[in-house]
Amino acid sequence: MNKLASRTRQFFADFARLEAAGGILLMVATVLALWFSNSQLALWYTYFLTIPVQVSIGQLILAKPLVLWINDGLMAVFFLLVGLEIKRELLEGQLSSLSQVMFPSIGALGGMVVPALIYALFNLADPAALHGWAIPMATDIAFALGILTLFGRRVPIALKFFLLTLAIMDDIGAIIVIALFYSGALSILSMVLACVAIGVLFAMNLLGVTRPRAYLIVGTILWIFVLKSGIHATLAGVVIAFAIPLRVREGIEHSPAMRLEHTLHPWSTFLILPLFAFANAGVPLGGMGLSSLLHPVPLGIMAGLFIGKQAGVFGFLYLAVRAGLVHLPAGLSWKEIYGVAILCGVGFTMSLFIGSLAFEMEGCRLCTSINRIGIMLGSLFSCVLGAIVLHRVLPRHT
Repeated sequence: MNKLASRTRQFFADFARLEAAGGILLMVATVLALWFSNSQLALWYTYFLTIPVQVSIGQLILAKPLVLWINDGLMAVFFLLVGLEIKRELLEGQLSSLSQVMFPSIGALGGMVVPALIYALFNLADPAALHGWAIPMATDIAFALGILTLFGRRVPIALKFFLLTLAIMDDIGAIIVIALFYSGALSILSMVLACVAIGVLFAMNLLGVTRPRAYLIVGTILWIFVLKSGIHATLAGVVIAFAIPLRVREGIEHSPAMRLEHTLHPWSTFLILPLFAFANAGVPLGGMGLSSLLHPVPLGIMAGLFIGKQAGVFGFLYLAVRAGLVHLPAGLSWKEIYGVAILCGVGFTMSLFIGSLAFEMEGCRLCTSINRIGIMLGSLFSCVLGAIVLHRVLPRHT
């Protein structure tokens, strides 16, 4: 019995160290969601997502079904982690040098503009459906990086650097889009209170407060005000991240931001994102036929992710190099760049998130269900073709 327990612990420890672990868990969560929502357990799946959860303090009442606590609450923690990673890269990492960041930034720009245009072309006649134009702009870094790491030592370091930097710029673009286009009716009082909370956070930074717990307490208050303001609550996570100090005075071994990032990373990888995928990927397929797949919403998403992403990333980069704006990084070939450009079409979690925001605001129930089919098929096609291309073009080590 002790041997079995020891082997089990060792198995999970080895799995947790895999770079592809996040992508594998997302895949498992997606399969489970599809199975639950299309089996005799469908009612239990729906019941689980709609469990009412209420938190009240005095006159302040937050009452939401469980799925919205996952999408608004747990995803705010995910965006906190994203914000910490972006801040670190901006100050000390891959985004700190303009020359390093220009090449993947141009690719990220193309990977946002072209998919959005393709989706819009499919849905120009339907204003409600057109609201989902940003869905195919996203790249799921966990899935994309997980697929790339499956090739092990065949992957050049420069190619990993390219994908990571492009995905970070993609996240910045998604944050801006959510803030500008997917917020509801605004409450002036809540916005003022949120601004006060933001001021407190950055005052703590200037005063040299280094305990992450203090920032998280004030950050929770900020999250509540942002939630009540009409701006999407997940953006509070990014603001909190930028307030937490990265560089600290001499004598403190680890920076608060990096310490918190290290703490949150396994929670995000092994709980938050898989739970989000499980809660949002369940699509009842009963009654769906060819007409559902040929609806402009899933068609636009599939075409945006599978065609638009690779065309936008690769096309913008190729034209920029031909125009002399940037140079192809040393050690990389256009074939490898193309393989990664295809992988960028794996939108999944961020696309699901933007889709839930877009069509929840419009009240388009049909769009809410069928957009998930487009996301999963577009991501699947990009995953398969990207893996095939990379398998053929990556150097083979003997």
